[in-house]
Amino acid sequence: MFGRSVPRSGGLIPLGVAVVRGRSMTPTLEEGDRLLVRYGATPRPGAIAIVRFADGVVAVKRLDHRSSDGWWVVRDNAFEGRDSWSGGAIAEDGVLALVVLRLWPRPGRLPAAPDDAA
Repeated sequence: MFGRSVPRSGGLIPLGVAVVRGRSMTPTLEEGDRLLVRYGATPRPGAIAIVRFADGVVAVKRLDHRSSDGWWVVRDNAFEGRDSWSGGAIAEDGVLALVVLRLWPRPGRLPAAPDDAA
């Protein structure tokens, strides 16, 4: 991931680029997709985020809900990767950034979670 701040009236918008590794978010995201992310954005259920698990692993996951332990995250691919079922809840400060949109190779906003999300 690469971070950068973009000027706006009243301050800077902290933006960055993240590259998807792995297949845990297919079909929504594919390996190699480039994502525009916003640091410091307010987390909300259903958003796709860059998160840091307690063991230090940084990943792209979908925010499911907030519990007393932090954010519960899920993957869109039931057969690949990890999520809160295997890695536990994500601490509040472990939600590093929210995905704004996909930059490449299929630019645009991301769809909602597929019906068969795990």
